[in-house]
Amino acid sequence: MSYTHLTKTELIFIEEYFAINLSGREIAKKLKRGHEAVYRVIRKLKTGKTAIDIYLEYKENKQKCGRKPIQLPQGEVDYINEKVSEGWTPDVIIGRQEKRISCSMKTLYRLFEKGTFSQEKLPMKGKRKPNGHQEKRGKQAFKRTIKDRAQEHPDYENEFGHLEGDTIVGSHHKSAVITLVERLSKCIITIKPASRKASDIEKSLNNWFQGVPKNLFKSIIFDCGKEFSNWKNISNQQDIDIYFADPGTPSQRALNENSNGLLRKTGLPKEMDFNSVTQEYISSVSSRRNNIPRKSLNYRTPLECFLDHVDNDILSRLI
Repeated sequence: MSYTHLTKTELIFIEEYFAINLSGREIAKKLKRGHEAVYRVIRKLKTGKTAIDIYLEYKENKQKCGRKPIQLPQGEVDYINEKVSEGWTPDVIIGRQEKRISCSMKTLYRLFEKGTFSQEKLPMKGKRKPNGHQEKRGKQAFKRTIKDRAQEHPDYENEFGHLEGDTIVGSHHKSAVITLVERLSKCIITIKPASRKASDIEKSLNNWFQGVPKNLFKSIIFDCGKEFSNWKNISNQQDIDIYFADPGTPSQRALNENSNGLLRKTGLPKEMDFNSVTQEYISSVSSRRNNIPRKSLNYRTPLECFLDHVDNDILSRLI
């Protein structure tokens, strides 16, 4: 049976019973309490304290109980702030083990929640769309679906060279950036087209593929956006299989959707006009994300994993 402290009302009863000369055991029986707890109160009453004095003393002592607030050394605080500014999460800061942090991952997350560190750059929370949302876009029929990929590339989950693609749209829907993510390494590739037109998307992808070794990438899965309506030309010219996710199911391209959110947070927000920035700037945003360790990669960076499959001399032409 768990122990509970004497309440203020019980302390007052003990004081009243003691005043009429009841013994400690008699008082304990009336209150259905242990006699030792009652005798401790009686000893304090004999020193001249009142029930209220004893209760206030208990409340003051109670505030001193529990774990003391964690104070990280200033060097660790500076390191955490530096890594957070680079886009690292508490999980990565602890898991990467570049510097010893004298608290656990959960404790570090609690420090963020309490405001000890800024939460502005932490990953987004919550759902973008409510349960039961019905997608009304992307109804055009494409012949090659995500089901075809499972048949033609049965080992795509463990094989390097399968991409997930999409576009992120800029201010007033007048500009866009093509985003590609390699599934195995989670490396993000960003390409700036001249516009959102299907012809410009096709041209930009074909130009990018000129610097890619033949058959390095085996497949791409896009959403059902009209900007990818020239997919057959790209597939034929570059000898790459292109598939499309089912309408209204971003979970089939979850890695790309998550990467787009990270790019938005890092330097490509919705209110930006992408026509006003250069390819170098867009590439620098994805490069920053590619140099952040990820738990799913055993705390290696996407770039480190990508270099396991691609030589350094052609890296600059791809990313």
